[in-house]
Amino acid sequence: MQIPLQVTFRDIEHSDAVETRIREKAEKLQRYYDRIMGCRVVVEMPQRHKHQGKLHSVRIDLTVPGAELVANHTQHEDVYVAIRDAFDAMSRQLEDFARKQRGEVKTHTAPGGR
Repeated sequence: MQIPLQVTFRDIEHSDAVETRIREKAEKLQRYYDRIMGCRVVVEMPQRHKHQGKLHSVRIDLTVPGAELVANHTQHEDVYVAIRDAFDAMSRQLEDFARKQRGEVKTHTAPGGR
């Protein structure tokens, strides 16, 4: 990564253990695409629902040459599950992006084989 990983905690107390897990997961993204320019991760507890527990939200912004990939639909009561799900979503996006960069995108033929 050209720019160091940025980890931000909003409306939640900073945790070294959570930050360590995020750093480990971010390092693993390099396996899918080695030209990652930067990565920003925001961990927050944005709303307080009456009927649900406190939900942790994790957003990942990944900068790669020519694009910015975002995974931000991850909410869970367990911050570690939210982190796992967000990084899984980002891994899939990054794999697809890398495939497109290499020209390995599948093209669908028209119905009837024409």
